Amino acid sequence: MKSTVLNGAFAPRKGLSRLGLLAGAAGIALTPGAALAQDADATADAEPDTGAPVIIVTATKRAQSLQETPISVSVTTGEVLEQAQIRDVLDLQTVTPSLRVSQLQTSSASTFIIRGFGNGDNNFGIEPSVGVFIDGVFRSRSAAALSDLPNVERIEVLNGPQSTLFGKNASAGVISVVTREPQFEFGGAVEASYGNFNAIVVKADVTGPISDSIAFSLDGSYNTRDGYANIVNLDTEQNNRDRWSARGQLLFEPSDSLKIRAIADYSRIDEICCQVSTLVAGPTAGAIFALGGALDTDFFSYNAFLNQVPINEVENYGGSVQIDWNSGPISVTSITSYRELENLFISDIDYTSLDVANETRDQAVSTFTQEIRITSDFDGPLNFLLGGFYFDESIEQTSQIENGTQIRDFFEILAGANPVDVITGAPTLFNGLEASFGFPQESIFATPLLTAEQFSMDNKSWSIFGTVDFEPVDGLVLTGGFNYTDDKKDFALAQQSFDPLAQVNFVDVFIAGATGGTVTTAAQFAALPAANQAALIGAATDPTVNPLLGLAAFQFQPPFLTIPNAVEDGRTRDDKFTYLLRAAYQVSPSINVYGSYSTGFKASSVNLSRDSRPANTDFLAGPGGSTIAAPASNILNAGLALPNLVSGSRFAGPEEAEVYEIGFKGQWDGLSVNVALFDQSIQGFQSFAFTGTGFALRNAGKQSVKGFELDSTITPTDGLVFTFAMTYLDPLFDDFPGSVLGDLTGVTPAGIPEIAIATSATYTHEFGASGNRLITRVDYNHESNSDINNGLPTFNAALGNTNIFRREVNLVNASMTLALDNGIEVGLWGRNLFNDQYILTVFDGVAQAGTVSGYPSAPRTYGGVVRFKF
Repeated sequence: MKSTVLNGAFAPRKGLSRLGLLAGAAGIALTPGAALAQDADATADAEPDTGAPVIIVTATKRAQSLQETPISVSVTTGEVLEQAQIRDVLDLQTVTPSLRVSQLQTSSASTFIIRGFGNGDNNFGIEPSVGVFIDGVFRSRSAAALSDLPNVERIEVLNGPQSTLFGKNASAGVISVVTREPQFEFGGAVEASYGNFNAIVVKADVTGPISDSIAFSLDGSYNTRDGYANIVNLDTEQNNRDRWSARGQLLFEPSDSLKIRAIADYSRIDEICCQVSTLVAGPTAGAIFALGGALDTDFFSYNAFLNQVPINEVENYGGSVQIDWNSGPISVTSITSYRELENLFISDIDYTSLDVANETRDQAVSTFTQEIRITSDFDGPLNFLLGGFYFDESIEQTSQIENGTQIRDFFEILAGANPVDVITGAPTLFNGLEASFGFPQESIFATPLLTAEQFSMDNKSWSIFGTVDFEPVDGLVLTGGFNYTDDKKDFALAQQSFDPLAQVNFVDVFIAGATGGTVTTAAQFAALPAANQAALIGAATDPTVNPLLGLAAFQFQPPFLTIPNAVEDGRTRDDKFTYLLRAAYQVSPSINVYGSYSTGFKASSVNLSRDSRPANTDFLAGPGGSTIAAPASNILNAGLALPNLVSGSRFAGPEEAEVYEIGFKGQWDGLSVNVALFDQSIQGFQSFAFTGTGFALRNAGKQSVKGFELDSTITPTDGLVFTFAMTYLDPLFDDFPGSVLGDLTGVTPAGIPEIAIATSATYTHEFGASGNRLITRVDYNHESNSDINNGLPTFNAALGNTNIFRREVNLVNASMTLALDNGIEVGLWGRNLFNDQYILTVFDGVAQAGTVSGYPSAPRTYGGVVRFKF
């Protein structure tokens, strides 16, 4: 058995013909997921006993065949990416059933979910549970992993915690993107595609030798498309594509034992995103219409009404150097990287044409990583891998909410004012409040900014990890692995709340007024007789006695307690030892089985948002958010309490994963079947939810999922390949009493389809001995009907969680490519051919109680492609 690996191991410098490899790969099984997948730039020879191709992956940080790799791993090849028109990681989920990618409010915000576990990336303080690595370099935020994927060799999706193989953030799984390294034979490709919505994609790459020991490669892509949604009142398209990327590589092989690969890349996104539609227009819609605003309740009309065109700008760039030294029995790999990410977005957060409020967020992330691994390749029964990983990242974020020109009028009507009075400028409730509290007239909701925020975080961590393989008898491999991680975060958060109404607590105002101004502090209140305290609280919290209470709903952004402070040090310190135990046995040349127990870890996450609040162990507000009637606490005792300060979450503690898994991998002539059964749980799962005006970060006590993954490939005749991949998940909140929806203990977590299927049929027709081929592919992606979430904190809570929105996915994609032996390829492609429509996700309307907004799925896209490989 012979194989060649072009990434992470050594390959001959000469004699690899690109055309020969591509032609040889034509008959290889092109799987949608964890079934067989051809390494497009690696040679594939038949195993003597099975006649099946050898598929080389580096999922375990060693070069192994997919058949020998004793973990659940899905592999998608560069050839499948081309045929299925998979542009970025967002599209990858259509061919990998264990993976789900959820698009959020901007081009740069997405959530990667494996086996039902994942965290929202709409907050840069939250570490992802699914780690994304591109050429061995950790991309800490999804915005740094969403550029188009040029020149990809394969994408490996590793299911379950991978702490013993990766040094950072792998409590739920890993997405590992492996690109082609430079070759010592001149070659390349150029591709142009045109589709509906004026979609134009141009990609090119070239590689070749500079000398006998130095090779280079250059690749780039340009992706533009009109928007498939329309901002009606601004006559502007939305959900467009406007992105490009470029990358250069150098490969040095000064000797047979030393290889150095240097990569530099840059990508940019400048798009108008993302389409938000209205599922339910709540009671506030009347006020919007009364002031001349508009919204569209036809969810899949792709029509939006906004007062500002959204801005999404992302710059992502950096470089890495990988050094591989091979002495024979010992190999050493070092990967050093530095990356910068700049992310800016400006959006209309009320998603109506009424000028209510806009948000600006400007984020910058700088990341340095260093990994080093030592791997053995002894002839004896014992082998090992030992590695170290260092991570140093800094995050800076400034953001603000701008008051729109109509926000005051909008809230006046919601407070009960006559729309005619508001429109004509007659004195209203807010004018009366300004007079009563001594505020300047026309100051409530009339300041230029509602809030401004400044957040920063420095994260340093290091880990030591490794595995030991022991083969006591031929075919039986016992593996032990470990990871020790030490993680430190230092963060600072400050906010300025400019609205004067938010600076007043109505319970405290009543108490002060009822006592003639003699009780204005917690100490003075505590000195009163208990009966007097109870009477004051009873009256102050009775809306029939204290009419101001109804206005508390308009205090969206109260004063913010800056951190660090005398009570909160703005630090998290975590460390954890995790481990792996596994037994793998080769029953026959065609059958491998394995069983494993592993643990995983992810460090604390920080709520870098205006909704970041002290823990209830540091502060508890009194009734109605009162400070005067608040019980004693560290923050109150230190004199730090602010009006309307309430407890919440500054950060969420670590996640600790545990997985039991058994697997079967069978490969015969014309058939492969891979099955994994698992029982996976995460203690302290970091749940992140939007509440309508902010974000809540909570630790679930325990969330678990049981299920299985099945992947199969059938080749009934030469040129015809069927694949079928399926994931079944049975999730549960074992313990989650503190969610924003109340006690979810014993409830099935929503947003996790019970059944996900990815299946395909590929037929390659060869024209005699000419080398010409016609490749036809059809694939189908299904997610069973399931709840989108467990409810919405505002909308569903008011209905007793009786109206839960659901989704089902049924996507059919197809392509046909004529590949000529002279390197020219001409093809047609289509995605979502039957225009399946479903809800991506939903959320409470911003400052619009009873309104539900959401993201609609993308419509059908299709086009043609011309490609030349040389």
